[in-house]
Amino acid sequence: MKFWLALVLILQNSTVSGIQAHVMETTSNEIVLKKPKRLTSVVWNHFERIKKADICYAVCLHCNKRLSGSSNSGTTHLRNHLMRCLKRSNFDVSQLLTKKRKKDNTVTITSYFDGSQQKDDHIPLATIKYDPEPKRVEPISVGNTKFDQERSRMDLARMIILHGYPLAMVDHIGFQRFVKNLQPMFDIPTNSALELDCIAIYASEKQKVYGVLNRLHGRICIAVDLWNSPENARYLCLTAQYFDEKWKLQKKILNFVMIDAAHTDDIQSEVIIKCLMEWGIERRIFSITFGDLFTNDDIVSRVKDHLSQNKPLLCNGRLFDVRCAAHALRLMVGDAMDALREVIHKIRESIRYVNSTPTMQGKFIEIAQQVGIDNKKSLFGDCHMRWDSTSVMLETAMAYRTAFSLLQENDTAYTSVLSEEEWEWANSVTGYLKLFVEITNVMTSNKLPTSSIYFPEICDVHVQLIDWCNSSDEFIRSMALNMKAKFDIYWSKCSLSLAIAVIVDPRFKMKLVEYYYPKIYGSDAQEYIKEVSDIIKELFNEYLIGSTSVSVEQGVGSSANRVGSESRDRLKEFDKFIHDTSHGQNTVLDLEKYLEEPVFPRSHDFKIFDWWKVHTPRYPILSMMAQDVLGIPMSTVTSELAFRSGGRVVDQYRSSLSSETVEALICTQDWLQAESETRVHDTMSLKESIPSSSYSPVPLCIEAN
Repeated sequence: MKFWLALVLILQNSTVSGIQAHVMETTSNEIVLKKPKRLTSVVWNHFERIKKADICYAVCLHCNKRLSGSSNSGTTHLRNHLMRCLKRSNFDVSQLLTKKRKKDNTVTITSYFDGSQQKDDHIPLATIKYDPEPKRVEPISVGNTKFDQERSRMDLARMIILHGYPLAMVDHIGFQRFVKNLQPMFDIPTNSALELDCIAIYASEKQKVYGVLNRLHGRICIAVDLWNSPENARYLCLTAQYFDEKWKLQKKILNFVMIDAAHTDDIQSEVIIKCLMEWGIERRIFSITFGDLFTNDDIVSRVKDHLSQNKPLLCNGRLFDVRCAAHALRLMVGDAMDALREVIHKIRESIRYVNSTPTMQGKFIEIAQQVGIDNKKSLFGDCHMRWDSTSVMLETAMAYRTAFSLLQENDTAYTSVLSEEEWEWANSVTGYLKLFVEITNVMTSNKLPTSSIYFPEICDVHVQLIDWCNSSDEFIRSMALNMKAKFDIYWSKCSLSLAIAVIVDPRFKMKLVEYYYPKIYGSDAQEYIKEVSDIIKELFNEYLIGSTSVSVEQGVGSSANRVGSESRDRLKEFDKFIHDTSHGQNTVLDLEKYLEEPVFPRSHDFKIFDWWKVHTPRYPILSMMAQDVLGIPMSTVTSELAFRSGGRVVDQYRSSLSSETVEALICTQDWLQAESETRVHDTMSLKESIPSSSYSPVPLCIEAN
């Protein structure tokens, strides 16, 4: 009854403006009139609403800026201005911009004072809110966290490192304007301050990598590569490659050291040794891969001698020196291109002549059709810096060989004519280059290829070179002999490592060695097969001895924890006896058992990491050896550089920095990128592990049984 009396009094005694009065908190039995929506926002606490003529404005109380205040404009633009208002940079905007959530408990009524009132004079729609329960206030913050200058500055430095942006980006006007509009409170660091932040991040990330390397149970393979710079400075890059405890192949740049071009071989070997000792891994190196086939053997010998002082290298260092396979192939390609230089020049000029005018192009197409050539490939020149493009150019030109010969008869202006002999040379070299392109693609198609994939590819090259050296054509034979001279250098240093790597691939084992060696060595094949068999047994025995010593120490230690010191002294030799008589009998058969079992069927989806991860309990010692062997980087060249004639070059802006800063940027970028890729991979793996049904929408109702 009280409620209806209050309602009648309000309707009789209030004007329209009274009905639009601000809503105040009342008891559960009171009537609440809601203020129009445009006046309920807390944004209006910071704006003054004024009306000029028929236009409403909202004037900021902090900077006096005038914005639209019309009810149709809403308050979003006012909020945005409040966030950006430079004169309020000392305030926490997220605390100021809070508002109340209101339950939809409103009742809309239409009232008339009396029946005699005209229709046009009726009271407008009034929103009356009735709250049967006390209102619950829930603040909504625009920002989830308070602004942190230090964290934002370090995030900026990480962004610079991760994406390779120049440090001078912070001085760019556009970047500064963007940041100020995004967060006025952020104090953009100077170029020098940002450089110090990058070095600080490098020091922090280096400690993480140091901890990872020192916690590894297996050995580490190293790759050594040389980079150039526009200032003619040279950088020595050391990269570690290894398997982690989850059988995932990891790769990390450890050092990026500037060396003087006048440095002797002694200095370069000292730099390598110093870097390995800095990381504390000099006693755990399995092999070192040098990016240059012609790296001085004296450098390798000095490094090998130093590392073997405290702990002998495996197999007396016979697997220690590895050379880059992709670089060896590129050198052989260079010999082929040099031998065919004049022919390649004529083909380039011929293609340039045909493509000189649309008329000439049409004429050449007509000639090609006359001789029955229906090739859809277009003639195009090659990029001199990419030898794979030269291979494609030669292959395409060979398809139009007859058309070029007929063009000579019909066009006297065409002078870049090839003889039949030159066309035959081009045809032979095109086949060689095509083979090298295919093999290089196999080697570089995977970002982190295992060493086992290289043996069949390199053996194919070896077999082909032997055939080319026996060619009856003097030109082909001379070119092939030059190529094989370089290949023999590579084969003499890497053949054992290649063979050992393919043996620990369950799809091939010794069978692939037994298949290729007769093609390579002929009647002497058994001698070389025995050499491979002997060295893998020697390597396995060294892992067996190392595993035995570690296991005995662990067994004695664990025994010491369970029994007293008196008992420990009496049973120490007994522990060793048990280990030798039981564990030894099983592990002796480890390698033999693996080699005697049938090879695993070949398939495109086979993953050697997963196979060894599953079979580690079956081959405990051999799996340790396989992990280190498969981690050998047989090539140091990335896919984007595999076909380029030049080497790696430090860009212009980095080469202008100090050598310490360059090392910090290069190394940290590699570590952060690896971390980002790991996160993405783990996220994708998690999604794949969840059944697809988990992604189906939740039904609105479920039938009960």
